Amino acid sequence: MSLETQGTGCPFGFGAQAGADTGTAASATTAAGHAPSATHNATHHGFEPFQMKNPFPAYAALRAEEPVMFDERIGYYVVSRYDDIKAVFDDWETFSSENAQAPVRKRGPQATQIMNEGGFTAYSGLSARIPPEHTRIRGIVQKAFTPRRFKVLEPFIRQNVADRLDAMIARGTDAETNHGEIVKDLAYEVPTITILTLIGEDIARIDDYKRWSDSRAAMTWGDLTDEEQIPHAHNLVEYWQACLALVAKAHADGGDNLVADLVTAQKDGAEISDHEIASVCYSLLFAGHETTTTLISNALRLLAADAATWSQLVEDPKKIPGAIDEVLRYSGSIVAWRRKALKDAEIGGVKIPKGSEILLVMGSANRDESKFEDPEVFDIARPNAREHLSFGFGIHYCLGNMLAKLQAKIALEEATAKLPHLHVDDPESIEFRENLSFRVPISVPVSWEA
Repeated sequence: MSLETQGTGCPFGFGAQAGADTGTAASATTAAGHAPSATHNATHHGFEPFQMKNPFPAYAALRAEEPVMFDERIGYYVVSRYDDIKAVFDDWETFSSENAQAPVRKRGPQATQIMNEGGFTAYSGLSARIPPEHTRIRGIVQKAFTPRRFKVLEPFIRQNVADRLDAMIARGTDAETNHGEIVKDLAYEVPTITILTLIGEDIARIDDYKRWSDSRAAMTWGDLTDEEQIPHAHNLVEYWQACLALVAKAHADGGDNLVADLVTAQKDGAEISDHEIASVCYSLLFAGHETTTTLISNALRLLAADAATWSQLVEDPKKIPGAIDEVLRYSGSIVAWRRKALKDAEIGGVKIPKGSEILLVMGSANRDESKFEDPEVFDIARPNAREHLSFGFGIHYCLGNMLAKLQAKIALEEATAKLPHLHVDDPESIEFRENLSFRVPISVPVSWEA
């Protein structure tokens, strides 16, 4: 699950290439119209905002050479050091989350018309809201989003994982060699079925929600032309109408699920509207599975790439929780998130004018040499791996982090038990989707000894 109920492992494949290495429309000034304070380097230190294949050398260059850089290609101040990013997350009164769900590229007129005529009025569940509204809604949702619900779901998740691994093994064994693909065979469906069950939706609609989520990712964090936005706009209208229908169904039929819990809380006097409940669904149905799909994919991609590391987990499954935190540090589902300066401020000694857009690169912070020793080394025994920023920090800390980590833990427990000799085929060749924030492996081919 992603940051709060919208977006690391807090937390994801997209149906279309959701970006381009040229970024969005260039702007040499901030939103407030001021010239950027940070020194501009024409090479951007190798940083390409929408490229996710291997952004880490560029992150290291940014930390060393220009830790707060204004990137005129996207119109954002790019912040890359751990302490700076943590401080921005923690200061919500100066650095607002109100732009966290804003489209990176402005919606075109045709997409806008489609969404307006389709009654699309969805808003962020939590991650783009600010206090006091954020405090009110989060308090209500948190009471429904409880460990008790996760505990009830755990046997269901475990059986779901086991069934999909067994099916992958059966298909792979029928071939000349034992081959499978982690994203398609395991990670794609497990978190989606979990979140649909949690909110009381029919799991037969998994493909609908995946299609809608692909469009949400493309429209919000991608770099689409006006024409490319059109099919995604239609999908977002369908998505929002489905969320409204879930709230109406909970009012009519009740039920034992998260949406019904929120409707019951509303009837008992909690200050939350139907539109706000639908917006929580809109966020949760995306964040609750896309980032976890990516977390499971990245966990198996990294841990099964090295036979010695995989053997450690096979021999001692108690090491799995620590390994998951190291996956989140080393290769989180979300590598960048956004904030907006509400007043003139300063980050890392660089003046940030009021109205400036800020890109916090957690994927860089998680490899900051000042925080993590030998940060480019993947070490499942790292003592401070849990201090990663992949779930954010402060008032917007990911509400679903426990559910995301539970699903990854179950996936690894079942995979190590069923496939003790699993390994990733050619891990260096794995490709990632293009967008501003999510680092999503397209495919993770694996093989195993009988």
